[in-house]
Parts: sequence; structure tokens; C-alpha cells
Amino acid sequence: MKTLEAKHIVKYLKENQEDMILFLKELVEAESPSTDANSQVKIISLLKMALEKLDFWVFHMPGKKTGGFIFSRPTKRLKNNPIQLLLGHCDTVWETNTILSMPVVQDELKITGPGVFDMKAGLIQMIYALQAIRDLKLKCPLTPVIIINSDEEIGSKESESAIVKISKIADRAFVLEPPLGITGKLKTARKGIGRFTIIVKGKPAHAGLNPDKGVSAIVELSYHIQHLFSLNDFEKGITVNVGMIEGGTSANVIAAESRAVVDVRVHNSKDADFISKEILSLKPKNKDVELIVDGYFGRPPMEKTQRNQKLWKM
Repeated sequence: MKTLEAKHIVKYLKENQEDMILFLKELVEAESPSTDANSQVKIISLLKMALEKLDFWVFHMPGKKTGGFIFSRPTKRLKNNPIQLLLGHCDTVWETNTILSMPVVQDELKITGPGVFDMKAGLIQMIYALQAIRDLKLKCPLTPVIIINSDEEIGSKESESAIVKISKIADRAFVLEPPLGITGKLKTARKGIGRFTIIVKGKPAHAGLNPDKGVSAIVELSYHIQHLFSLNDFEKGITVNVGMIEGGTSANVIAAESRAVVDVRVHNSKDADFISKEILSLKPKNKDVELIVDGYFGRPPMEKTQRNQKLWKM
């Protein structure tokens, strides 16, 4: 981008800052927890109207358990132009009515409120960047295509296939998630995230009367938890965390079933494959229990490559 163009864009955005803040507050007050599809109706409607005002065609695909996702592109475009995917989400981790105890607050340096940081401010940046391009009559060498999903905070299960499909035909992608730290560093690489579930089925018995007749699912699970902990390699950036465990029905009963949920983070695909194989190949220590292991890397690592480093330098 030429220096003069950049100055015009900055000037335009400063002139429109108050409108940006007002719209951000409106989006934040339209609370949108991931698991409440009804609450997401308003924010999806607000985003749809904002994009349509920019002369974008907008399609809303409803979800089964969530608000679904928005797919949008300019109504007027060169069909053979390369595609710039703009990706964001409108759901938050905050429950409905959080705004009552944590209202939007603005001071000289920042704005806070449920969902401001992650990532409704990013959606504002997306919309006003496109508005600046239109109003300043800037020429774009790529066609912007937008996906905004409403299930990102819970794994993007309903929107993942659409994101993957569009990503494969896009020449590049820009995710409007929050940057790193106060200085706003852009992320050109990030860890992949895997989620695995381990279920152990044993045999119940009374712990006092006939413990020898039981097979403890909790004892079996404890062996695997220790093994999973041994897979951590902080120097390589591999973290394996058994974050949730449950099992048993009473203190005086040998546990018939137990369950663990495991979060895994890695820097590269090689480590993701290694950890996946380690977890999915777990075998029972006790031949009398049933061990069920399921899971995968829903978010593969974004590794540093020559292409994304070149894009960052642009």
C-alpha cells in the first residue's frame, strides 16, 4: 500500500471513530453466547444490515444448535479475481445478561465489556475497513469474501465445513481475532488445538462388602492420566492437559465408569500426529475394563511458512 493511501485511510477512520464506537457498543449489548441460538439473532441481523449497506450480498446459514454463520461477498465483483477471505466470529463465552453486571465502559484508552476483545471489535475493524475502501474508492487486487460464524468459542463444529471449503479457494485469509498484547502484534503462527475424551467402563461393587468383585474405572483412568502428563514437552511447545475428570457414584462403591477430557496444544502438524496416535492408541491396563478413546485436532496448527511471512510483510 502506498504511504499516501495509508494516510487517507487513517484519516478516514479517525473521522469515523465515533460511529465505530457506537456500533461496537451496539454489538456488545446484543449479547451472543455460543450455545444460545435465539440470542444470536440480533447480532447476526445487525451484521447482515451493515454488510448490505456496503453493497455486499449476504447469506445467513442457520445452525441446528447455534445461530449459524454469515457468508458475504460484494454484489459487484470480477469473478476471476483472487479471493481475500476475511474470517471472524460473533459469539462470545459470556452468558446472557452478563451485560447487567459488566456493562460497556469507555475511558480515554480503551473500551471494555463482554465480547469487546474477543472479538466484536475485530468485526468493527472488518466492516469499517471495507467501508473505507468503498468511500475512498480504493482499488482492491483481491475480492473480499467474508465468513462470520457463531460457534467459534465451542469449536466451530457447525461452520467448519463451510470455512474449510471457502479457505481452499481463497488465495489468502485474514482472521480478525484480537492481536497479541497491548502493542497489537499480529499472529502469523499459532498452536493447533486438539480435544480428546477418554471413557473407562469397569464393574461396580460395594467397597466394603465385596471389593474384590469390582473393577475400578477410576483406578484405570488414573494410569492413563499419568501417561498423558508424561507427553508434555514444554520446550517443544507441546501441552497435554487433563482438564476435566469425573467418575463414580458414591464413596463406598467401586466406580463403574469414569471419564476424562484432554486439551492438547502443539506448534506443528508433526507433533499433532504424534500426540494423536499416542492418545488414540491407549490400551487398557486391566483386561477387565473397556477403554473408549475419541477425539481429534479440530484446529490444526498455523505454522510459519514463507507465504504467510510474505503476507505479513505486506
